[in-house]
Amino acid sequence: MPLTAVENARNLFIRRWGEMGASWGISRTMAELHALLYLSNEPLCTDDVMAQLSISRGNASMNLRELVNWGLIHRVHRRGDRKEYFEAEKDVWQMFETIIRERRRREVLPIVETIERCRSIVEAEKKTLPATLRRTAEEDQKRYADILEFCEVMNSIFNLVSRVGKTGVRPLAKALGKLAG
Repeated sequence: MPLTAVENARNLFIRRWGEMGASWGISRTMAELHALLYLSNEPLCTDDVMAQLSISRGNASMNLRELVNWGLIHRVHRRGDRKEYFEAEKDVWQMFETIIRERRRREVLPIVETIERCRSIVEAEKKTLPATLRRTAEEDQKRYADILEFCEVMNSIFNLVSRVGKTGVRPLAKALGKLAG
């Protein structure tokens, strides 16, 4: 039986969401699972996910658990049913904030901490280094500072976007567009 237009569109979205996730360093299956739950009008159980994405129980369970850990999907319990069901966050702005918060926690904060450690290590011995190494150390310190400044600016932008929310983003984008002129 041929697929309906709705089924074709859903399949296309799920596939593309998976490809996008893979390019961002997220497992394709995890991204596809998220897309499936995002589009679903009803919570789905692991069996539903396995059937719709043609994946194993282990793969489904592992990716569902990770999406729960990210805060992008939630467990739903149905009275009288022993199965666990899952649903995705439907508010795109909330989803965006969750992803940004988690990526910051998992990726940005560890590199910021590492860069700060690198700066401390170099600073502690910079004065005792030979002149050529001292110049290298100073150049490295400048590069470390540049990355930290970039991270601080991006963090400020994300905090601002979170603070103004979806109703304030359009005027903010318009104002930034005028600045970019």
